[in-house]
Amino acid sequence: MTLSKKVYFVEKNSIVRQIWGKSDTILFIFAGASAEFALNKAVDWLYFTNRLPADPIGRLFSTVSYAQTIVFSEKQTALRAIEAMATIHATVEAKRGTTIPDWAYRDVLFLLIDYSIRSFEVLERKLSWTEKNEVFQVFTNLGRHMGLKSLPQTFDEWVRMRQEHLEQNLQSSEYSKDLFRQYRKHLGSFRYAILLRVQALVVPQSVRDLLSFPKKSRTLTLITLYKISKVLRLDWFMKELLLPAKYKKQMKALDI
Repeated sequence: MTLSKKVYFVEKNSIVRQIWGKSDTILFIFAGASAEFALNKAVDWLYFTNRLPADPIGRLFSTVSYAQTIVFSEKQTALRAIEAMATIHATVEAKRGTTIPDWAYRDVLFLLIDYSIRSFEVLERKLSWTEKNEVFQVFTNLGRHMGLKSLPQTFDEWVRMRQEHLEQNLQSSEYSKDLFRQYRKHLGSFRYAILLRVQALVVPQSVRDLLSFPKKSRTLTLITLYKISKVLRLDWFMKELLLPAKYKKQMKALDI
């Protein structure tokens, strides 16, 4: 009897699996995303359900759970996870009586592509054009299955559209300020200061300017210390500096 070959949403040798299989890279991705999305002109949608402002760390692990299911599961399981995400969004839209703008959906997809690349390059190494294109292809495929419209067809087109989104769809608002207050409340002053350093390191210049972040050079010591800790096998200690102890189990589970 011939066994059928398992088909995955993301190929087993994909760079995307390397990126999304490491807790440190994932934490950097969501550090950057949390900074940028606080500036998004559609951030008011987060306040309709109040789920993220009320529990930003819990929402992080919830979102990562969906993302890792998509990246590491067989195709049909991944498609069910994508369908579940689309259903959640549709339910929120129905309750509010309006739809999330198409550009806002694209913004989230675009920042996942961008911060996947940026975070891996900060922590590991530079990616080749082929590897960056692979990240783009995986997440664009996810977007198509969610029914997103007007998606870029090539990586180069995504680079152009990403820059346009950064220029047109971001602003500092009261929502932005409140989200950062919530980050500080749930992390505490010390971890919040580390979060700001990480965010400053991975976000684009336009985001850094809007949030008045310090220059990159002032955050490089943090990365140097982390890389040394990995060599000494003390990176677990550095990771625990990023999140409260009660999330230790969930954080370890991110490593696949």
